[in-house]
Amino acid sequence: MKITNVKAIMLKLPEISPAADGTQDDLIIVVETDEGITGYGEVDTAPLVGKAIVEAYMSHGTCYGLNQIVVGSDPFDYEQIWHDMWAMTYYYGRSGPVIHAMSGIDMAIWDIMGKAVGKPVHKLLGGTYTDKVRPYASALMPDTRDEVKTMVEKYASLGFTAIKFGWGPLGYNVRFDLELIETARETASDNMEIMIDIGKRYRLKQALQVARALEQMNICWLEEPLPAEDFIGYKRLTESTSMPIASGEEESGRLAFSRLIKESHIDIIQPDISRCGGLTEARKIATIAADNNVMLVPHAFKTGILVAASIQMIAAMPDTPFLEFSVTESAIRKELLVKPFIQKDGFVDVPQLPGLGIELNPEVIRKYGVSI
Repeated sequence: MKITNVKAIMLKLPEISPAADGTQDDLIIVVETDEGITGYGEVDTAPLVGKAIVEAYMSHGTCYGLNQIVVGSDPFDYEQIWHDMWAMTYYYGRSGPVIHAMSGIDMAIWDIMGKAVGKPVHKLLGGTYTDKVRPYASALMPDTRDEVKTMVEKYASLGFTAIKFGWGPLGYNVRFDLELIETARETASDNMEIMIDIGKRYRLKQALQVARALEQMNICWLEEPLPAEDFIGYKRLTESTSMPIASGEEESGRLAFSRLIKESHIDIIQPDISRCGGLTEARKIATIAADNNVMLVPHAFKTGILVAASIQMIAAMPDTPFLEFSVTESAIRKELLVKPFIQKDGFVDVPQLPGLGIELNPEVIRKYGVSI
């Protein structure tokens, strides 16, 4: 089997707001083969930038577009393909958008391999620890206490047993942040987990103040209270509180995650399979986390493509407690899959169909596709 083409398809809602909502647009990767098997991936980056990385012409030996690198390869040579993408983009890659785009291609290659052998991807990853995963409803923090109360009640009534609030008004006023968080905790039942994502907006002393307050509220974790680069701040924070601290969605590649774990001492790392290097690299990041006894919970605030890849990885790992499950109202997020993932009784089933176990809705691609 040989890869014959790599397509980068941009999707975009008619109107985009500056809210921290990555489901308003998307970059889908479609990898085609000479045996008629097609794989799907997703890239969480600026779509136009990612598309250019896929389609760029060769400038010189270490400055290729990804399409030129991948076409002609056997998808089962996935490690070699990953290395070639890394080595042949070295001049302008090694992190950031290049690894983001590589992630989508790698994801699609795993989808192809699973389809070719008739197995779900988690079987290829080497494990079936579970046939269902526990999702947390991932939402932007509303602006008022009443809206927080309404949202908690809504998702509890739908069967979710955990909810994460992030960004929105959080991070600008500690007192107001704590009022919103207290409302969420008071509204939720004792059995419902609450996670909080500050969106990198605190300085250390603010983070310490909030973390110590959250220790008394039974909050599951405090996510990204500090800028991603503030490893010293994270180390001081984690050593000063019993509140679990999570971070890592911005990082790309196992070297970055190794440094994050060793220098920041955070409790939970959050590699995003559509940004960290795909499933090939995520497996290695998971090994680093396990070797350092650090929890891994994938970041996944995109469409059902990324959700599928995250579920497959979680199913192949022994101790990943949650699946991030965006609940934004974006039509791209809600309608891209022919059969969207559904939370039922607090869980989402692990797909058992070959590959990632998904099929894309061509009508959604036609409706929201962007041509350049």
